[in-house]
Amino acid sequence: MRRTKPLPRVLSASRFVAHQIGLEQLTIVSNKKTAVVLGAQWGDEGKGKIVDVLSERFDIVARYAGGHNAGHTVIIDGKKFVLHLIPCGVLREGCLGVIGNGVVLDPDAFLHEVKMLKEQGLPVNGQLFVSNRAQVILPYHRMIELAAETAPGRTKIGTTRRGIGPAYEDKIHRNGLRVVDLLNPALLRTHINNACNEKNQIAHALFGTEPLNPAKIYEEYARFADEVAPFITDTAELLNKALKNGKSIMFEGAQGALLDVDHGTYPFVTSSSATAGGAVIGTGIGPTSIGTVIGVTKAYVTRVGEGPFPTEDMTAAGDELRNRGQEYGATTGRPRRCGWLDMPLLRYSNMVNGTEWLVITKLDVLDALNEIPVCTHYKIDGKIVDAIPADILGFQSIEPVYKKLPGWKTSTEGIVDFDKLPKQAQEYLRFMEQETGAKVGMVSTGPGREQTIVMPGFFEALG
Repeated sequence: MRRTKPLPRVLSASRFVAHQIGLEQLTIVSNKKTAVVLGAQWGDEGKGKIVDVLSERFDIVARYAGGHNAGHTVIIDGKKFVLHLIPCGVLREGCLGVIGNGVVLDPDAFLHEVKMLKEQGLPVNGQLFVSNRAQVILPYHRMIELAAETAPGRTKIGTTRRGIGPAYEDKIHRNGLRVVDLLNPALLRTHINNACNEKNQIAHALFGTEPLNPAKIYEEYARFADEVAPFITDTAELLNKALKNGKSIMFEGAQGALLDVDHGTYPFVTSSSATAGGAVIGTGIGPTSIGTVIGVTKAYVTRVGEGPFPTEDMTAAGDELRNRGQEYGATTGRPRRCGWLDMPLLRYSNMVNGTEWLVITKLDVLDALNEIPVCTHYKIDGKIVDAIPADILGFQSIEPVYKKLPGWKTSTEGIVDFDKLPKQAQEYLRFMEQETGAKVGMVSTGPGREQTIVMPGFFEALG
């Protein structure tokens, strides 16, 4: 990927382009009031807080992929909200939340979150909508995934065992149950009876599991249908009408770009399109409606579950990152694997997503370090390369090439002005721009909404 020239400072959207082509008076005006916000690596980059902060500038936040295997943590006035399915926009008064057709919906998990939000005094009815075309997770999906993940001799992917993958499998096999089907009792009963007959036989033959009771499942899901019904609508129509009426939409990703089923570290990926292209597939808006793409990355890198991680640090330094960053999964509670910023990985992510802006989270976790390793290239079979390999064997052959940047040894927590960051922290962020070609738009210096640096020109570029 082409590198940008060293920049004298972090630049706004228009000034960045002007600097590159030598026209300092160039002004860019975008009429696309939409943005995709996604994780740049393997998820857990802190998207929850970022989507919450940005939601103030959007009328709608739409979730386009994944299921309740994702976890977004938002802290508002010291109060902690952990959302798995529901978009963070519902935490803002007047901001609509949309669960798109690309999501797989567990009705029980969804209703649990709705109840939690209502108990916190948040208005959910009339502010939250679920696509009638989204796929439904049923108990046999969880049964199949749990049995497959724990079976002797099977390669463990590191799933959350919540039925996500098997639900997407049924979708692709064209025998899934959609949200709209919950509203048809006769169809619902027939589908559950037929599916249980098939899945029970498969699970028993392959894994020796006990059969599920279809009558019990039907009774439970018929009750869920009544409770979910007020939220169900044609969200593709809702979103497209909103765009025509000049409303602004943020598309919220789940997991991270390197967990995308096509572009991620296959087979250690999720089962959906986690890259920016998934926003089109998973909501029903046209590709020309996407205004910009914002990639969220920590100032270091983490991963939950199995799979390649070239810059993972398994020494005491990695443990220190985990402890300082409180790196435990919001959904599973599992300890996250921790390591150093991986520029080849980030450049690849920016390429497949068309990332224009970067948001850097947890900069303050690095405050205590004397120096900070950053992987700038890979060495594979003695050759220096920029590109990430497509296969797992290629990843296993990677030897990261590190550049050590000076640390700042002082607290950055809560700083809201870029110029007040230590010089070395500013240089660290500039280095990220120079290496990746994307512009730094925001920097998070703590978990609260207010602990955020907004770079000049970023909000203006969102329209």
